[in-house]
Amino acid sequence: MAILTTKRLTKQFGGLVAIDNLDMEVKESSIHSVIGPNGAGKTTLFNCITGFYRPEFGEIDLAGHSLVGLLPDQIVRLGVARTYQNIRLFPALTAMENILIGLHTHLKARFAGIVLGTPGTRKEEQKADEESSRLLRFVNLTGKGEQLAKNLPYGEQRRLEIARALATDPKILLLDEPAAGMNPKETQEMMDFIQHLRDELGITIILIEHQMKVVMSISETVTVLDYGEKIAEGTPSEIQTNPKVIEAYLGTGASAADAAA
Repeated sequence: MAILTTKRLTKQFGGLVAIDNLDMEVKESSIHSVIGPNGAGKTTLFNCITGFYRPEFGEIDLAGHSLVGLLPDQIVRLGVARTYQNIRLFPALTAMENILIGLHTHLKARFAGIVLGTPGTRKEEQKADEESSRLLRFVNLTGKGEQLAKNLPYGEQRRLEIARALATDPKILLLDEPAAGMNPKETQEMMDFIQHLRDELGITIILIEHQMKVVMSISETVTVLDYGEKIAEGTPSEIQTNPKVIEAYLGTGASAADAAA
């Protein structure tokens, strides 16, 4: 069953068509990768889904709710969270504080309650602290809650950013190049972690990733974009041998073995 669909989705910047009549269907509780050469429109797609860009044409549907025209915070409340290619933590805040920021969409305390320290507000603050600690444990950052985000190693910053996204209680998690800049050991750990996220929490993951090892190892479905147009979609094995995909990545005359390398 599809949880997210796009129909004839089109986004333009002046005369440049960044997304061109894209039809895409993402199945619930799947790992769905979106790949393509630089400039193919992958991050533009994420920005349309999350409300940072409004498309010129087309539909984006999340479990029966149209996302077109909604603000980013409204889309978060409907269950869409994301991370970024370049880590966007609050570096001068602690790991715990970064996660608490992600929890704010579910907090009900008002200004007066915070100032007066009412019992309801204190209880909610305690629950938020407990949930932040739980998420730190889930992403293997136990004991790191009081460390400043900027002092964490690169791989741990990546996991902290995911924990902050999980704090919003998403149905769909959009990961933009989560393995970027990682060494082979860190990349394998991230692959295992992404699979654990889906298996343990049952959430749907849409992944942008340039490392083909990651894409082909953990994805059920792969959508390939080139100049904003969908040129292929299927299982990893189908994508690896698709002539259009091979040409888009490696040029005419490349082989399937080259694409799989």
